[in-house]
Amino acid sequence: MAFRPLTAKVPAVLLREAKPLKAIFGHARRLGHLQRLLDSQLQPAAREHCHVASWREGCLLLIVTDGHWATRLRYQQNRLVRQLQVFEEFAGLTRILFKVQPPTVHVGARGHTLDLSTDAAATIQATADGISDPNLRAALERLAAHGKPKG
Repeated sequence: MAFRPLTAKVPAVLLREAKPLKAIFGHARRLGHLQRLLDSQLQPAAREHCHVASWREGCLLLIVTDGHWATRLRYQQNRLVRQLQVFEEFAGLTRILFKVQPPTVHVGARGHTLDLSTDAAATIQATADGISDPNLRAALERLAAHGKPKG
């Protein structure tokens, strides 16, 4: 008996026909819409730090990147509730909860970069010249090789 793979379907067809995927996709679209409404009422600086997690039974749960932004948004909570209640989607909004959840990937940690001035490289090389341990000397020389001219 030979294995016969299922015929491939276009992703758009899967999203329309497969019930679990359809439900997940619908939920994601709904959260995206709620996020856009929330963003319209947030200060521009706060938008990247605040994301809609859920909206149920009059309670909006927002994920905030750090405690600083959570505190700032808590001070604005009453104003934000009033502004969001204007939208039909948030008509039953009674409270907003904030949960602090730092991002899992740091934006600044994209790659390993080393900026070393020529003066620092020369100092490291001079130190390496006075080291008798060959492994340590080689490591310092590799580090000194990263020196770049200022400018």
